[in-house]
Amino acid sequence: MSGEAKFLYSGLRVRQLAKSLDFYRKLGFRVVARGTMQHGGEWVHLRYPGSHHRVELNFYPKANRFWEPFRVGTEFDHFGFYSPDPAAWKAKALRAGGKLAAEFVEGKHRLVYLRDPDGNWLEAFGPAEPRKRRRTSFA
Repeated sequence: MSGEAKFLYSGLRVRQLAKSLDFYRKLGFRVVARGTMQHGGEWVHLRYPGSHHRVELNFYPKANRFWEPFRVGTEFDHFGFYSPDPAAWKAKALRAGGKLAAEFVEGKHRLVYLRDPDGNWLEAFGPAEPRKRRRTSFA
């Protein structure tokens, strides 16, 4: 079975496609495909540089048969990112319009959780303290 299927993307329902697309682009995601579904919904596939996994943003207008009220935080847990500097990643996400949900150090790792415009959680984890650059001397 595992050789027959490949895990390609994670789909998120979004309330405002343009706002969500703007947020993920500011984080560094790139649009790789987009389209309209037969029933009137819209989708956009995004890929983060260095990753093959895609995020699919799905928008369903209120009159669409797949539209339903949101229950923020109950349908999806989080996307996970490794960052060599979680504090810098957090700053970038906040500038992009994210909202800080939680942040803590667990052993040698810093974990930062942010919410996107629709309340979906994103996690950045990495070293509790970013590595300092080595100074080189040419004396």
